[in-house]
Amino acid sequence: MSESAALVLIVEDEKQMRRFLRTTLTALDYRVLEAETFAEALVAVTTHNPDVILMDLGLPDGDGVDLTRRIRAWNRVPIIVLSARGREEDKVVALDEGADDYLTKPFGANELLARIRAAMRRSASASAGSPPAVLEIGPLRIDQAKREVKVGEKEIRLTPIEYRLLVCLASNAGKVLTHNQILKEVWGRPYAGETHNLRVFMAALRRKVEEDPARPRLLLTESGVGYRLKDD
Repeated sequence: MSESAALVLIVEDEKQMRRFLRTTLTALDYRVLEAETFAEALVAVTTHNPDVILMDLGLPDGDGVDLTRRIRAWNRVPIIVLSARGREEDKVVALDEGADDYLTKPFGANELLARIRAAMRRSASASAGSPPAVLEIGPLRIDQAKREVKVGEKEIRLTPIEYRLLVCLASNAGKVLTHNQILKEVWGRPYAGETHNLRVFMAALRRKVEEDPARPRLLLTESGVGYRLKDD
């Protein structure tokens, strides 16, 4: 299925926001399904099997975080939260409960569309089975069979932890990963909460990968939440 033929479920009780999302998506030939409530959303996911869900957290009959948790119990469909809740705590909770991404209202149409494309690419890759041997994102190329990393034509030497950290982010390119998600993946569950280690290694990784580590363009910080490897 092409991206433009994908079915997007909009879970949003605000009419104007639904209109904006519907207009933006249908202009690019996405198919759109709408739900105004928690209950309607559950029925829509079950009966229509959407390719992506855009979800508001404040629903009239329940909370979007609870809905995300319910859906994640049996479905891996990409979920992008669109919410006016801008607190770091809200973002972390939604992501830790299974959301793939989080955009704070207001947001631009181009950013939304980029996040949808990234979510669909990750979903397609996961559905294909085994992870690709070579990951290519922008100027970054990771050959996992050779454990070789290049930025453009330049080969980059990484420590084992730096390499695992980069592969973790690259395997989820475009997705916001919380500090604890990264720590569990790279260091193991006992290290959850030790964000200082993560900051130290991220700084070291940026010095090797970014053209200007002080102004990263690839390894992005989601303030108070985690990190994201930019997927163009």
